[in-house]
Amino acid sequence: MTTTSPATRNRPAAATAALWVLQVLLAVVFALIALPKMLGNPIAVDPFDLVGIGIPGMIIVGWLEFAGAIALLVPRLCGLASVCQVPLMVGATVLTAVQDPELVTIPAITLVLVCVVAWFRRRDTAALVRAVRRR
Repeated sequence: MTTTSPATRNRPAAATAALWVLQVLLAVVFALIALPKMLGNPIAVDPFDLVGIGIPGMIIVGWLEFAGAIALLVPRLCGLASVCQVPLMVGATVLTAVQDPELVTIPAITLVLVCVVAWFRRRDTAALVRAVRRR
């Protein structure tokens, strides 16, 4: 017996495939932007110093981004992962707008794409929350 998630029952196969391609691309982006932060790269510290959280905050954000990248690839967690990445990308967009305005389109586009995944995975996220509440 096979089971399908609530969201995939009504979604065409091509749309589901496109959503997974987007999730994989976002996972790669999040992993790549997380690595310098996780490793404490001094070049990545400036935005975090700007808001007063410095190297410890940078490392925490890096690990959160990396965890989100992995969770985007897990069918049961991908919706929740995209929701959790939204505030991280809002922060990244605001910090980039303040520190380096000409580069703000990069985190802004990533924010929009992660919102798209969160929207299309909203039923999966709701099903996960319901399952957790039942336990």
